[in-house]
Amino acid sequence: MAALPAQADRQAALLAAAQALALPLEAAQADLLLAYMDLLQRWNKVYNLTALRDPAEMLGHHLIDCMAVLPPLQRWAAAAKPPSHRLLDVGSGGGLPGVVLAALQPGWQVDCIDTVVKKVSFIRQVAAELRLLNLQGLHSRVEVLQPPPEGYAVVTSRAFASLADFTTLTRHLLAEGGVWMAMKGKLPAEEQAALPTDVEVFHVEQLQVPGLDAQRCLVWMRPR
Repeated sequence: MAALPAQADRQAALLAAAQALALPLEAAQADLLLAYMDLLQRWNKVYNLTALRDPAEMLGHHLIDCMAVLPPLQRWAAAAKPPSHRLLDVGSGGGLPGVVLAALQPGWQVDCIDTVVKKVSFIRQVAAELRLLNLQGLHSRVEVLQPPPEGYAVVTSRAFASLADFTTLTRHLLAEGGVWMAMKGKLPAEEQAALPTDVEVFHVEQLQVPGLDAQRCLVWMRPR
């Protein structure tokens, strides 16, 4: 019985964060994210999927941090009318941000790719246990991955590599009219300067993550 208040508190924290982000979030969706976090904690004891162990830290630094990406993604999709509704999360690790995006954006197909078998196995287990039919884990190096016929409208990453490496390794996966959406901490000015000349940064969006005292931004890029 002692775990129930903690669960209720975590749900309340997610709902409050969503409200601060102007992100519609139902209690059932919050529970889905918390079920994912419970799986992450359970697998973490054996497979070391993330360095964070404290539930409160995981809530803020993982779930809410990734939730903050969704309103900008939704705004881009509404304006751009993307060529497909497929998103690739590169170097997904334990499924961040891919699992969060798949849970909250069921109309999108979200593929999470990683080179580490245990991490891909975890993502596949999450998809099965939480019945996320729009989520799949891919075990491959991203540079040799064959894109789906329609390509990916969005290729994203969270601390995967430099912007130059990220765009170079994944360019063949973008759909016509597709974009890169890189999650970063502080503004990576040096990384931007090192981008290939045929890659354009068309928007840098500062993110305010509720309850997280850290710099966050999204770097939006596209082929010139």
